[in-house]
Parts: sequence; C-alpha cells; structure tokens
Amino acid sequence: MLVSEILAIKGRVLYTIAPNKALAEAVAIMSEQDVGSLVVFEHGRMVGMLTFREVLNALNSGGDGWGQVTVAEAMLCNPRSAGLGMNLDELRRVMIDDHQRYLPVMDGATLMGVVSFHDVAKAVLEEQSFENKMLKNYIRNWPDEAGEH
Repeated sequence: MLVSEILAIKGRVLYTIAPNKALAEAVAIMSEQDVGSLVVFEHGRMVGMLTFREVLNALNSGGDGWGQVTVAEAMLCNPRSAGLGMNLDELRRVMIDDHQRYLPVMDGATLMGVVSFHDVAKAVLEEQSFENKMLKNYIRNWPDEAGEH
C-alpha cells in the first residue's frame, strides 16, 4: 500500500498555521478540529510541524505564560516528510526511526496531507483484512483430492 492510497482513504483535509501565531491559538485549532498536528507554513513553504508532543513540551517549559509562546518557538523544525509513492513499510520505518507520529505528505513543495500513526495502523488492518478474506476464499475453493470443487 502506498501513502497516496492512505490519503485517498483518509481524505486530504489540511490544517496549517503560521509560525508567528500564539501557541494558545494552535491549541484551540487542534482542539476544535480534533487533530493532533498542524503543519507550519511561512510564505507558502513548510517550515515545521506542531503536534501535541511539542505543545506538551512548551506547556512544561513555558509555565503560566505558555499561551504566549509562539508556534515557531514550540514547533519541530524541518520535519521529515513522506512522498505520495512511499510504501507502507518505508513510511512506518521513517515514523519509528524519527519518532514522528505525524508525517506531512509532500509532492514537491506542495502539501498533500498528513499521515498519522493511527492512519498507518488503520491501513495495515484494512490490508490484512482484505488479504485474510482472499486467503479464506482461496482455501474454500481449493480442489478436493478427487480434483473436484
């Protein structure tokens, strides 16, 4: 399965934010939209990724003034990204090796979507379910010893 297929299943709704915005605004967007990440764009170019992990780190280090911290101060700068043609195994490897639960999907400089570890798990389940059905169908139609069905 390819990243492009995962995006086709999940949809391509994009949530972005500018790096100069307050972290409190980012948290409000993430909460209202029920998303775990925002892609940070500046002048039409991806410059970072803000996930709940970065928000928690900013909360921990920012004290009472955490809401005034800017997205730029909290974000993961220049995150790894996935391409549309990346296969599922490679995607999982990148996410695990880089400890990124959310990976922006880029086509050149164009953001195509974000794939989460949850999306990957769901895709694996669906792929395994399909393979399981195909194998059961194959076994059910296996010729008996007399060569008959």
